[in-house]
Amino acid sequence: MWGKLGGAGVGFAVGGPIGALLGALAGHLVFDSGLFGEDRQVVFTTGLIALSAKMAKADGVVTNDEIAAFRQVVSVPESEVANVTRLFDLAKQTSAGFEAYAAQITEQFREEPALLEDVLDGLFHIAKADHAIHEAELRYLAEVARIFGFADADWRRIAARHVRLPDDPYLVLGASRDWDDEALRRHYRKLVADNHPDRQIALGLPPAAVKIATERLAVINAAWEKVRAERGLR
Repeated sequence: MWGKLGGAGVGFAVGGPIGALLGALAGHLVFDSGLFGEDRQVVFTTGLIALSAKMAKADGVVTNDEIAAFRQVVSVPESEVANVTRLFDLAKQTSAGFEAYAAQITEQFREEPALLEDVLDGLFHIAKADHAIHEAELRYLAEVARIFGFADADWRRIAARHVRLPDDPYLVLGASRDWDDEALRRHYRKLVADNHPDRQIALGLPPAAVKIATERLAVINAAWEKVRAERGLR
């Protein structure tokens, strides 16, 4: 997605605070919008970078583990690490608050809440890279979830995939212990279909989204195995 190529800057095409962030790289890195495919891919990946940078600023410390986790979520070729690092640093310094970036991502993916979950899962992955999610990070993530439009129950379900809220597999699955076995099976199958990485691939989303979906599906499957064992299901 990243390259020192000639052509019009994609920042102008995207607009908003994310477009302004890309425009701030003018003279240092020029984007060919053809590399990105749909502008939604630009918003997804650049928005994730911007929110990651703002989260690092909120926490006050950026560890090597967090940097490594960031590079796991946002796939960057070695030749372009310096360019993406500059974008990350610029996002930390911009006058736009994280709320503005979150709002633009929300506007782009309002009809696809699963993709908004992808962004939150990516941020969680980075936050927990140093083996602890600090209170400032958790408050930050909760506010991003609020801007994305997630209800409290959805926020708890998403957070339960990453932190021990309690260690309840039903919470991770967004299911109720009152449901019968068949209702649970149907719900689980729907979760697998909705969260399978092939869905992100079919939508033409960047590798970051596919990687996040893969990790999320693994957590869903692990929770289902706990429920299955608890109920003695085959």
